[in-house]
Amino acid sequence: MHTPSLVGWLLVLLCAATGGYCLTQSRGGPPAQRVTARCEALMAVGMAAMALPASVAPPPAWSPWVFTAVFGAAAVWALVRRHPHHAVGALAMVYMALAMVGMPDMAGHPAAGMGGMGGMDGMGGMTGMTHTAPAGVPLLTGLLLAYYAVYVLAAGVRLAPGDAGAGPRAAVGAERGACAGPPVVLRACQVAMGLGMLAMLLAL
Repeated sequence: MHTPSLVGWLLVLLCAATGGYCLTQSRGGPPAQRVTARCEALMAVGMAAMALPASVAPPPAWSPWVFTAVFGAAAVWALVRRHPHHAVGALAMVYMALAMVGMPDMAGHPAAGMGGMGGMDGMGGMTGMTHTAPAGVPLLTGLLLAYYAVYVLAAGVRLAPGDAGAGPRAAVGAERGACAGPPVVLRACQVAMGLGMLAMLLAL
């Protein structure tokens, strides 16, 4: 993925923190909450591994196929369990993993960051600058970007507090929402994961 190393590390930190919280929520609460937490934790771990700068841990040539197998199975499970958002997320991970196959990192050429930030010989000392073509299918990337942009906006609106002038019922609802605790934070984690997915799709 064509992003600077700093952006890669920020994505790793975001996904690792989100995945860690989701793992803590996967052991308690209602069954639906546990399933959501486990799905988000799997996505977070996979995204963190995919975003890890290649200058620190160069991805082996077989890593895209591991991502494809794991998230392909996750997509099938999500479709069977009728979790469309998780299915879209898993399929997006499969798509990005397959797009990695043709990147310079996978072909054994030097690269840094998240692929595409390595030095280029014979460019008059202009190291760290590359001009690589976007990976993947532009139309499919655009559709996924549109989906996650709408999802993040809609989920963010749902996280916003209710209208303060709506009366006692709104106050009671807000109090109950505040007492909900983990589910609210879990939804915030989903928004964070959506933002991370947007960043990774833009980096293709």
